[in-house]
Amino acid sequence: MTDLGGEAVLDPSLNIFPEPVRHIHLMGVCGTAMAAMAGMLKSQGFHVSGSDGHVYPPMSDFLARTGIPILEGYCAENLAPRPDLVIVGNVITRKNPEAVALARLRIPYLSFPQALRHRFLAGKKSLVVAGTHGKTTTSSLLATMLHGAGCEPGFMIGGIVQAFARNFRIGEGPFFVVEGDEYDTAFFDKGPKFLHYQPHIAIITSIEFDHADIYADLEAVKNSFRKLIAIMPPDGCLVAHVDDPVVRELVASAPCPVVGYGRTPGNDWSLSDVQCTRSGSAFTALHNGEAFGAFTTVMPGNHNCLNSLAVIAVLQRLGLDPAIIARELSRFEGVKRRQEVRGVVNNITVIDDFAHHPTAVRETLAALKCAYQGQRLVAVFEPRTNSSRRRVFQQDYVQAFDAADEVLVKEPDTLAAVPEDQRFSAAELAGGLQKRGVSSHCFPGTDQILDYLARHLLPRDVVAILSNGGFDNIHTRLLHQLEQQLVAK
Repeated sequence: MTDLGGEAVLDPSLNIFPEPVRHIHLMGVCGTAMAAMAGMLKSQGFHVSGSDGHVYPPMSDFLARTGIPILEGYCAENLAPRPDLVIVGNVITRKNPEAVALARLRIPYLSFPQALRHRFLAGKKSLVVAGTHGKTTTSSLLATMLHGAGCEPGFMIGGIVQAFARNFRIGEGPFFVVEGDEYDTAFFDKGPKFLHYQPHIAIITSIEFDHADIYADLEAVKNSFRKLIAIMPPDGCLVAHVDDPVVRELVASAPCPVVGYGRTPGNDWSLSDVQCTRSGSAFTALHNGEAFGAFTTVMPGNHNCLNSLAVIAVLQRLGLDPAIIARELSRFEGVKRRQEVRGVVNNITVIDDFAHHPTAVRETLAALKCAYQGQRLVAVFEPRTNSSRRRVFQQDYVQAFDAADEVLVKEPDTLAAVPEDQRFSAAELAGGLQKRGVSSHCFPGTDQILDYLARHLLPRDVVAILSNGGFDNIHTRLLHQLEQQLVAK
C-alpha cells in the first residue's frame, strides 16, 4: 500500500475489523450516520475519536456531549496516536490527506456500512428500508412501533426520530432497523450502502432516478436495486410498493416471497377510506381484500399512508397483533424535518421538510395543501443536492409545485464541476411555473427571500421550506422576523 501521486491506495487485506480493538477513529465524523456510529461505539466501551472538514452542529454538539474528541480538518497528525481501526465516511476522497496517511501507515479500515454490519447487525434480523422516497419516515415508523410493542429494536436512521430525540439505538431485541441508502459506500467501494446490511426483510418504497452525481441514468439505479433484491435470503421477505412499475418489474425476480402493497385493490395490502386532515391521516388497511384494521397517524398525506401500510405489512408478518399495530401507529410522533412545524407566529405557520426530488416535492405539497385547506401555501425551495443543482429535473420541477399558491426559489450554489449548460436554473423554473399559472419568483440568496416574505406574508399563510440542508437557518430567522414584526405593530 503506497501513496501514489497524492492518492490513497488502500490494501484490501486491511479492510477488516481487527482484534483486539481499543481505539477507533472516524473520518468524516460530523455526518449524521457517522456521528451516530461514533456514539454507538463509545457506548460499547471503545475509545473513539473523529475528524471532519467542517465541525458543525447539531452533530458536533452531540459528539461533545458524549465526550468524543473532534479534530477539525484532515491531516496525517490526526492518526497519532495510531488508532487500531479507522472508519472512513463516504465524504472522504482518495486524495484526502488523512486517507493518504491511512494508506501509508497501513492501519486497518472499514467503511461505515461495513462497521455497522460487523458490530451491530451480526446476530440480528436486519430490517432494511430502501427506495428513492420515504426511507427515513418509514424506517422511523418501523423502529418506533417495534419499540412501543416491546421488541427492543436497534436502529440506524438518516433522520432524528422524535420519540428518541436521536437517530440510533443499539437495542437488546432480535431486530435492527436500517435505512438502506443506495448512495455509494466509500471511495474504495463504489457499490450502494444497502448491499452491506444483510436484509432479512426489506421494504422497497419506490425506485426513480436520483443521485445524478453517481448514477448515469435510471437503468444504473435499477441495477443497484437488482443487486439488493438478489441478496435477499429465501426465508426472508420483500415488502414492495408494486404500484410503482419499476419496483414491480424488479421484484418479479426476487429469490424470496414478495408482499405487494399500494392503492390498487388487488395488492396483498391496499388502502381504503383514506382521509387526510391537519391532524393527520386515517385509513383502513386491507389484507388480501379483507379489512385488517382501521388506523390513524399524525402524518398527513397519501404518501404517508403508504409508508404506514408498508410498516403494517412488516409488523403483521412478524406476528404483531392488529390492535397493537394500530395503537403504536397512532402514538408515532414523527421525524424531524419531515413536515415538521417549526413555529406559528401571528397565525403564520412555518414548516420544515427535507423534500428535494420532484416527486417528494409534489407529494409533500399535496399533503400540506390537503392538511391546511383554505389557507395560502407558500413553498420556499432550495435546490441543494447534486441532482437538483443539475438540469436533470429542470422540467420535472415545473409540474411538482402545482399544490402551492406561491413558489420562491433560491438560486443554487454552483457545482463547479458541472458545465454551465447542465446546471439548474431557478429563473427558468420560476418562468415555467408562471406559465402554469403558479405565482413564482427566484432569488439570489436567503436574505432576499426573507425580505420578500417579510413584505408579503399574511395571517393564515403556511410557509413550506423545502431543502435537504440547513438553508442558512432560514426557519429560525423567519420566525424571529415574524415575531419582531408582531412586536412592532
